[in-house]
Amino acid sequence: MLHNLKYKGIKEVGFIVGELFGFELNESDYYKEIDFIIPVPLHKNKLKKRGYNQSEWIAKGLSKSMKVPVNKRSLYRKLDSETQTKKSRYNRWENVGEIFGVSDDSINGKRVLLVDDVVTTGATIEACAQVLIKHNCKVLVATIAYA
Repeated sequence: MLHNLKYKGIKEVGFIVGELFGFELNESDYYKEIDFIIPVPLHKNKLKKRGYNQSEWIAKGLSKSMKVPVNKRSLYRKLDSETQTKKSRYNRWENVGEIFGVSDDSINGKRVLLVDDVVTTGATIEACAQVLIKHNCKVLVATIAYA
């Protein structure tokens, strides 16, 4: 399913999986009172090439079932880093170290759900979370799969 979502252009898979996952997260008090759902952003070049952000489609599904708005404007990718798929754990961490930024203050002090499709080493999620934490966010993470 995730291969179809990420590489075959079947973005609706992300929405459906996100919606179902959101129903599960609603059962936990830990995921209550979230202010925003924030998908891990793609760089504009990769977004243009792929045509959509797979994490954003998962976030849209989560948003529908959790009744929490998606915020795709505040967190952005500053650099167009190369793919992580063939990198070692250390090289993945090194590749994403300072590539994310925050564009506005609307997330300051908010409780956010950071969403990615697949977590492998956690380098991307960690890099995003570090930037959000610098803006006093309480960061929770949701992912569909891990490797």
